[in-house]
Amino acid sequence: MSETLVVCEVDKDLVKRLKAFRFRKATNNAAIIMKIDMDNHLVVLDEEHEDISPDDLRDELPECQPRFVVYSYKYHHDDGRVSYPLCFIFSSPQGCTPKMQMMYAGSKNKLVRTTEMCKVFEVRNTEDLTEEWLRGKLGCFH
Repeated sequence: MSETLVVCEVDKDLVKRLKAFRFRKATNNAAIIMKIDMDNHLVVLDEEHEDISPDDLRDELPECQPRFVVYSYKYHHDDGRVSYPLCFIFSSPQGCTPKMQMMYAGSKNKLVRTTEMCKVFEVRNTEDLTEEWLRGKLGCFH
């Protein structure tokens, strides 16, 4: 049932922004951070960042509120290749209100489908979001 449950819709302007982000030509790390507008039950743009490291991204995420992140990461493979995977990161820190946790958890699948992401990760403690953590997660895909 949770696969089809839609708690919040995705803002139409955000969908356009995410599509443009998916096809960006830049080769630096970049992120789109999204939040839920609780009054309108809508996933909206919170912040957008260019040239942001995983550590700097971690510092941008609230410690007590969930966020959705689409992150374009410059990944250096062990064999010298470079790729630019798009990652969907669901930051769901402990200590959030149950209502907020349910709103975000119930909206995640819709947002993942909308963004057409396949590298989907969850972090429960923002301190865990490090370059090492991200490289470990991406290592399963390469």
